[in-house]
Amino acid sequence: MTQGARLTETRIRAGIWEGVLTDAGLSPVLEVVLGGQTLGPAEVRPVPGGTNEHAVRVPIPADLLSEGVQTFLIRMGGETLAHFSIITGAALEDDLRAEIDLLRAELDLLKRAFRRHCTETGG
Repeated sequence: MTQGARLTETRIRAGIWEGVLTDAGLSPVLEVVLGGQTLGPAEVRPVPGGTNEHAVRVPIPADLLSEGVQTFLIRMGGETLAHFSIITGAALEDDLRAEIDLLRAELDLLKRAFRRHCTETGG
């Protein structure tokens, strides 16, 4: 049952994504998905102390990393509870610059339209 379950990232260290799963029942099963393909189950262990929390660990396979952005989904019962992205490669810098240039152009367009609107309406 995923209703009310929450997965919160705590850190990524040494190639392992870690998080805390709360309100997910006694034996939650999480799957890791990349590019529409299931990579396998995440490691889920109850947190000691009788709380309703589970420690979650997802190893990040180095052989799946390539240039660009890879977004890993962590799912339970078909519902995505969390995701994380790994960004790599030299092409990324060019991609970000292009996106920023597009955003600037759109912002300039909006500023001109807003100024024209204010001038025309006397506001």
